[in-house]
Amino acid sequence: MTASLLLVDDDEVFRERLARALGDRGYAVETAADSPAAKQVVRGARFQYAVVDLRMPGESGLELVSFLRAESPLTRVVVLTGYGSIVSAVEAMRLGAHNYLSKPADADDVIAALTSDSSGAAPAAAAAREAPPPSLARAGWEHIQRILADTGGNVSQAARRLGITRRTLQLKLKKYPPRT
Repeated sequence: MTASLLLVDDDEVFRERLARALGDRGYAVETAADSPAAKQVVRGARFQYAVVDLRMPGESGLELVSFLRAESPLTRVVVLTGYGSIVSAVEAMRLGAHNYLSKPADADDVIAALTSDSSGAAPAAAAAREAPPPSLARAGWEHIQRILADTGGNVSQAARRLGITRRTLQLKLKKYPPRT
């Protein structure tokens, strides 16, 4: 029997590429671009696995994790994000996610996270122990990215929330993200 998997990510290119790779590995993959579309798909079917992006327009992936756990408690959910932090990993695990991965992640990483034997908060705790804490520069860059995402990409509004000038924020955004 083929394992069913729901893949929810707002990045169309990444979503379709990962769906194709997971399909090549024997999974029956359904995709959705956001939480409302995912909820429509879930209401009509049951999935063994779900991979959910943390940051999407509208409802966040964490809200979708809560919905999935309520609708289908046996579905193993992995949260996938480009804005990884220990705080968001712990929150995802608290809401019922089975595991948590930072982008970029390939199909083999996703399958390993979905099929691992650990449950509860163990994966997040293990990841926190294994990965060194991010540098101060990296943590600051992640914070700026979260604020920018929360404001829908509005640089002026993000600058006001951060308490810096728009020009300063623009200069920070031109730089590459610092290494961890």
